[in-house]
Amino acid sequence: MLTPERHGKILSLIEENGVATIQELVEMTGSSESTIRRDLSQLHSEKKLKRVHGGAEVLFQKGLEPNIAQKADTNLEEKRAIGAYAAGLVKDGDRIFIDAGTTALQMIRFLKGKEIIVVTNGLTHLDELAASRIPSYIIGGFMKQSTRALIGSRALSELNEYRFDKCFIGVNGIHPESGFTTPDPEEAAVKAAAIRLSNSAYILADRSKFDQSAFARIADLHDAVILTNALEEEQMKDYADKTEVKVVDAS
Repeated sequence: MLTPERHGKILSLIEENGVATIQELVEMTGSSESTIRRDLSQLHSEKKLKRVHGGAEVLFQKGLEPNIAQKADTNLEEKRAIGAYAAGLVKDGDRIFIDAGTTALQMIRFLKGKEIIVVTNGLTHLDELAASRIPSYIIGGFMKQSTRALIGSRALSELNEYRFDKCFIGVNGIHPESGFTTPDPEEAAVKAAAIRLSNSAYILADRSKFDQSAFARIADLHDAVILTNALEEEQMKDYADKTEVKVVDAS
């Protein structure tokens, strides 16, 4: 099979299913694993797909954002492991900001019993905060339907009244050049403000967010520590040069 034909088949399968493993592509094309790996690396460099651990997935549109129901169960075990690690960074006496991301939500249950105060813009976080008996403030603002985040000028105004020891932020994209990004400029502004108002900032993101760029910039890589799960060795080199990366074992 000629290379252009093989590339076409690879892209068609990934576009149809959203993702494909190396083994699936080997079987479909009758090619060797090393050939498929080279193909994926080339197509990734041409920005035709996203290379991920064990395969590849379709590139998402920069302005497209799944709703919270779609994101909640995606990579759940990885999110829980990242959330547990993030909660371990919080000390008694800390005042922290937890944003509306689904990975940040997973850390709340692990904060139970700590003498802290939480500020959030995530409406979905309130039940878990109440169940864990954590003293909390929620900032006002416009409710974004898809993420249940409170955003806009009122949210920014209220957020600016606080100063934080630590903040924990979810993102849609992490890229060596683009930094941390998310599809909505107004939500990006809230995340950026929280980072600016915190002594220490942490980005909670599973490996699917890497090498992606969404529409709106939040901050540069050096502005926050990244908490994630397994990364490819080459990815680790790309990001470790620019910021601190903590890899959390989900097993």
